[in-house]
Amino acid sequence: MNNFFCDIITRLFYLFRKINIMLKKIIIFFVLIINTLLAADKVNLYFNKNSIKNAQTTVLYLNGKDIKEPKLTITDKKININFNKLPLKNNSYYALIPTSYYDINKKIKIIVSYIKEKNKDFKSIYLNVKEGDYKSEVINVKSSKVKLNNKAKERTQKEYKEAMNIYNTFSTKKLWNKKFILPLHTPITSDFGTKRVYNNSLKGYHSGTDFKANIGTKIVAANDGVVVLAKNRFYAGNSIIIDHGQGVYTCYYHLNKFLVKPNQKVKRGQIIALSGKTGRVTGPHLHFSARVNSVQVDPLQLIKTLNKL
Repeated sequence: MNNFFCDIITRLFYLFRKINIMLKKIIIFFVLIINTLLAADKVNLYFNKNSIKNAQTTVLYLNGKDIKEPKLTITDKKININFNKLPLKNNSYYALIPTSYYDINKKIKIIVSYIKEKNKDFKSIYLNVKEGDYKSEVINVKSSKVKLNNKAKERTQKEYKEAMNIYNTFSTKKLWNKKFILPLHTPITSDFGTKRVYNNSLKGYHSGTDFKANIGTKIVAANDGVVVLAKNRFYAGNSIIIDHGQGVYTCYYHLNKFLVKPNQKVKRGQIIALSGKTGRVTGPHLHFSARVNSVQVDPLQLIKTLNKL
């Protein structure tokens, strides 16, 4: 009889033990499901690089299910930017974040807003910007190109205002589908960011990358876009600006001859001009520069960033 009860007790013990193990597995299963659902419902915000050099561009990614109208504000610049849908990915968005040459060793606060479940939510994130190791160079040009008379000052101010009106016009449509290319493949004669000393007077920094180019060298478009400017200017000489959409612009200066017109659509690799030595120059070359959401940035670093999207 005692053996009978012992056997029952033993069987019950193992039965309860199995039930307990099954209950634990069921609980773990439901916890995993709940965590998965919560993760899917969560909104994530992150940079492709959260620490960059001044005048470089980074990408801010936003992942979230059922979010609408995602936007951001770069607080210190008061720049408002719309997010763009990431190709081939659901519920994923990106925005290009430019930093100025004068953003040195600082944290830039970015506020992101979006609508979810009829409520407007906000998130903030910080971008670390450190000083780049830019060089310095001395350039000797005609004094008339450094010390401007009233007529020249009036012209440069008008040209600057015209250019900024272009750069401040953000189109949401992405006009390119392939990777960006360089406008020509020759040695670089002056890097972006180099401090420029004209006739022993510091006049800022080099706003683009200079490529060696004899007069008449063919210059191609870095990518698909629309020509928004093709004219002669005081500093840049014969200049072309191409709008690639989503706030991205590439610029081609000191040209000899235009092969495109304003409002003309151009294709990646299309010949748009012949190089020259017009404007404030010491010799023939191509000055290639870029803007993102109106901010002047390193064009070669921008191309690398865009080509990784």
